[in-house]
This record gives sequence, structure tokens and C-alpha cells, in this order.
Amino acid sequence: MSTDAAKDAAPADGHGGGHGDGSTAILAALGANLGIAVAKFVAFLVTGASSMLAEAIHSVADSGNQVLLLVGGRRAQREATRQHQFGFGRDRYIYSFIVAIVLFSVGGLFAVYEGVHKLQHPEALSSPIWAIGVLVIALGLEGFSLRTAVRETAAVKSPDDSYWAFIRHARAPELPVVLLEDTAALLGLVFALVGVGLTVLTGNGVFDGLGTIAIGLLLIVVAVILGMETKSLLVGEAATPEDQRKIVAALEDGGMSLIHMRTLHLGPEELLVAAKIAVEHDDTAATVARAIDDAEVRIRTAVPIARVIYLEPDLRRETGPAPSEASAVPRP
Repeated sequence: MSTDAAKDAAPADGHGGGHGDGSTAILAALGANLGIAVAKFVAFLVTGASSMLAEAIHSVADSGNQVLLLVGGRRAQREATRQHQFGFGRDRYIYSFIVAIVLFSVGGLFAVYEGVHKLQHPEALSSPIWAIGVLVIALGLEGFSLRTAVRETAAVKSPDDSYWAFIRHARAPELPVVLLEDTAALLGLVFALVGVGLTVLTGNGVFDGLGTIAIGLLLIVVAVILGMETKSLLVGEAATPEDQRKIVAALEDGGMSLIHMRTLHLGPEELLVAAKIAVEHDDTAATVARAIDDAEVRIRTAVPIARVIYLEPDLRRETGPAPSEASAVPRP
């Protein structure tokens, strides 16, 4: 027996692991990166520092990534269609995966290429004060962007979780993406500042090239982490253990006996719940239907993002559920 949860479920409220879309953090990062990109390009044209060019391309890539996150969030809000009956919530995962690809190719690989080229043809910098000044200003702007992302993350993550745990376990991709990008941007600016500073002190352009390569390798590592985490979301992740326990408790609070359950995120704020529940041999269809309706209400009260719920009545076999099924449900 099933329910068309899309029609009567309450709107998602971000419950269940912090599913905020991070719009404020994305806009803050976009504004900072656009301004920084222009300043870095000017500094590169004046100084010829390859690390400044790598950082400028990095900021352009980050700006494009923030636009992709905003587009993904907008497209994910489209209504379900006959062809896509569970809606478009996973568009947010797809666009986040594209962000990882852009960061890897446009940011990381380009920086490594530019750094190797600089090592092969090292040049002294002209007007290095421009590069240093822009990098210091960029550090301040990126710090503001990261602070915004940290503040938004702190509002939705569990107090017991570290920020790394939040990045690993969050079902909404935007805030983890912005956190990683801003952290990489700050570290990249430090690498660029060290490379430019050593080049100025020694007059050897090799240090500028080494700083550029370090920026590229950093971006590649961040892109790989983003790609792996977003791939897991695209393949399909279950509800958080906390939400699974709440669903089990909501079922059992009404006297139901759970045989097994499966959950799947259709999007960051939309959860599919499929469970097989035990009924007695002499229960009537009306009794079972009423019990299932009541259970759906309890589940949505406990976990508001449980928007699509399918509960199947069955007789419990004496042998019990298979080990894999029994172990799939965290107990309260």
C-alpha cells in the first residue's frame, strides 16, 4: 500500500542533517571571486607572475562554479513531470559534479601547466608590489566569503560534527562545495604570496613557478574530493542514521512491527521511504489501511523531508528478515 506524498506532504524545512541550500554563502563567494578575478588579471598583466595568472583563472573558475550551483538549485525546483515523476531534486547533485570537473580541469590542470611552463622559462617579476597588494586584498575578501560559509554551515550542521564530517555526510551539496572552494582559495593565495615573495627576495622566477604548481595540485585534490562526494550523492544515498532511527521510532510508536526498510534521497530536501511492515493474519484491510495512514503522518512529523512514502503490509516469516535487511536499519 502506498501514498502519493508529493501531493500532501508538508514543505521541506531543512530537517534531517542540515539541508540548507547555502544561497547566502554562494552569493558572497560569487561577489568576492568576481572582484578578485579582475584584480588578479590586472596584477598579472602588470607583473607577469604566473601564480597571479593561475589565481586569476582559479577565481574565474570559482565564479563560474557559483553560477552553476545557483542554476542547479533553480532547476531542482521544477515540478515533477510524467517523465520525471520524482521531480528534479538531483539536479543539484549534477551541477555540483560539474563544479568538480571545472575545478579540476580549468583550475587545477591549467595551474600545473602554467607552473611547469614557468619552471622551464623562469622570469623575474616586474612591479611585484602590485601582485603582493592584490594577494593581500584577496586574502581579506576570501576570508569574508569563507566566514559567511562557516556561519551558514554552523547553523545547519550537528554540534557534534566537525566541518570535515559535515562535508562528508551532508546531503545538500552547496555548502560543502563552497567550504572546500573557499578553503582552497585561501590556501592558494598563501601559496601565491609565498611564491611571489620568494621570487622578489631571490630574483629567481622558479619560486613563482613552484607556487603556481602548488596551487594547481591543491585544486586537483579539492576537485577529486568534491567529485567523490558528489558521485556518492548521484548514485543515491540513504537517509542519515539519525533520520532512519526517527522513522523506525515513528513506525513502532504506533505499534507497528518493522520487517525491513529502505530510504533514498531524491534530492537534498526530499526523501523516499519504503518499508515492509508486519500485520496480523486476521487484520482487516480497513484496519491495515488506517494504521498505514497514521504511520505516514507520524513519519512526516518526525522527518518532514520524508515526502514519498511506500508502506507494504506483509506477514512476518518465522525465519525473520535476511541479515542484510535487518542490519540496514539503525535502531533507536
